[in-house]
Amino acid sequence: MSKRSKRYKEIEEKVDVTKEYTLSEALEILKKCPTVKFDESVDISLKLGVDPKKSDQQVRGTVALPNGSGKDLKVVVLAKGEKMQEAEQAGANEVGNKELIDKIKGGWTDFDALVATPDMMRDVGKLGKVLGPRGLMPTPKAGTVTTDVAKAVQELKAGKVEFKVDKSSVINNMIGKLSFKLEALLENIDAIVSAIHRAKPSSSKGVYLKSMHVSSTMGPGIKIDVSKVG
Repeated sequence: MSKRSKRYKEIEEKVDVTKEYTLSEALEILKKCPTVKFDESVDISLKLGVDPKKSDQQVRGTVALPNGSGKDLKVVVLAKGEKMQEAEQAGANEVGNKELIDKIKGGWTDFDALVATPDMMRDVGKLGKVLGPRGLMPTPKAGTVTTDVAKAVQELKAGKVEFKVDKSSVINNMIGKLSFKLEALLENIDAIVSAIHRAKPSSSKGVYLKSMHVSSTMGPGIKIDVSKVG
């Protein structure tokens, strides 16, 4: 049996795996865990009472985190003409069309979000094998297929995130950094949980939010008492 580190033992002492915590309690525990050399991300994982195999029980949407995600997103825009200039002025990290499409087709995905104007989507559709598996394909529902590229870039840079249920009926999202104040993390969690509730499919019956955990990059996963989640 491998010897567990001092840090692991300290974390183990702070978390009762048989207990369900309030969000405030869980975040306080994460903040009190032994620190590492970087600012850890804080993530939430929600198990939903939906069947993602059914097309009418997909849960997907976007939400603007009120305090941002703490991550400096790399945003790429595919556009033509004046829309390219609009994207650049809004702070896009890279803007282009044909040459940029060829670059992505070659396997380049060193970015966090891709915005495209509708007139670029015929070419973007050919990038599905590269973008799809990485969750980078732009969609109208996520607001990443739009003529208002400046707004899309600004919103993404400010902390707009997309959530989507996976094949296991789970939604995983980063909601901030461990250095954020407790109130800021709680506000971000409230925003995304509220958005997920609003996205509840009408065909979903029974308990919608089945379970929830919060964790940090190097910290434990802590189970939340969902009866106390708004």
